[in-house]
Amino acid sequence: MKDWFDNIQLEGNKVLLEPLDMSHKNALLRAASDGKLWELWFTSVPSEETIDSYIENALIEKLNGKGYPFVVVEKSTGTIIGSTRYCNATPEHRRLEIGYTWYAKTYQRTGINTECKYLLLKHAFEKLRCIAVEFRTHWHNVRSRAAIARLGAKQDGVLRNHKLSADGSYRDTVVFSITDQEWKAVEIALKYEIRRYKDKR
Repeated sequence: MKDWFDNIQLEGNKVLLEPLDMSHKNALLRAASDGKLWELWFTSVPSEETIDSYIENALIEKLNGKGYPFVVVEKSTGTIIGSTRYCNATPEHRRLEIGYTWYAKTYQRTGINTECKYLLLKHAFEKLRCIAVEFRTHWHNVRSRAAIARLGAKQDGVLRNHKLSADGSYRDTVVFSITDQEWKAVEIALKYEIRRYKDKR
């Protein structure tokens, strides 16, 4: 079912989500340098040393039908401001995860994440016919956990000592999900939040 993710491009009011490729390397590094995001030990943001493997691994997942990576483009300027992706996909079970999400510091807490998640969730539930969409984050990434909860996702649990981090420490992973039965209520709430950010401008 590798064609489950077939030529996806998503467009909202503020952003475009376009398929990631190696040509985006320099633009992604510029976005990550806004806030030196690679210095956050509990996130997976590419640096100059890791950008090639970051993109290559994402494209291998895409080739294998396990994921679909995007760059996040600000529509008004055409600037790449971050990245996100579908990952850990199991089409036979109609489940996937939304992860590897990060934005340049300038664009954090601006409503960009809310719109991106809305676009990704809408496509997952209404086009891919997912029965559940999962989110995972590091236990110590309190801001990410709060942002996921604000989307309307429910915490499923914590995977303790889930994986070994680059610094040698073991990561506890917090797992959240939204089910297809919950999607319509979540959609209404996200649309409200998107309008609220728009009215603030």
